Amino acid sequence: MCNLINGTTITLYDARVLDELEFFHIKLELHDVIYAEGAPCETLLDVDENAINFSEYLWEYGPLISSNAPCAPVLGFGDRVEIKSRFRSAISPWFDRRQKLDIIRDRLDEGEIVLLRQSEPVS
Repeated sequence: MCNLINGTTITLYDARVLDELEFFHIKLELHDVIYAEGAPCETLLDVDENAINFSEYLWEYGPLISSNAPCAPVLGFGDRVEIKSRFRSAISPWFDRRQKLDIIRDRLDEGEIVLLRQSEPVS
C-alpha cells in the first residue's frame, strides 16, 4: 500500500499545531490490513448506515454486502461489564484485579489526560 500523504489533500501536521483531529476510514473491495504510519490496522469493515454521507455511499457503491470478518479479535465492553471494569480500575491501587482490557483502557485514559494537560494554556 502506498503512502496516502500527498501534500495537497492529505498532509501531515505536528499534533500541537491544530486543535482538531481527522480520521480516515479506508474501505477496500475486500477487507484487509494496511499500514498506517507504520502500524498495521484494519480497513473499514462496515459502513455506518447513520453516517451523514451514507446515501452518497449507496449511490456510488450499491447495497452493502458484509460477509467479511474482522482481521483481529474485537474487544469491547457491554454496559454492565464496563461498570465492573471501571470498579476494578478504581480499586486497583489497593487490590489490583484488572484484566488486560481494563489495563489497556486505563493506559489510554492516562494518555488522554496527559494530552489534555499539555494543551491547556499556561497562565
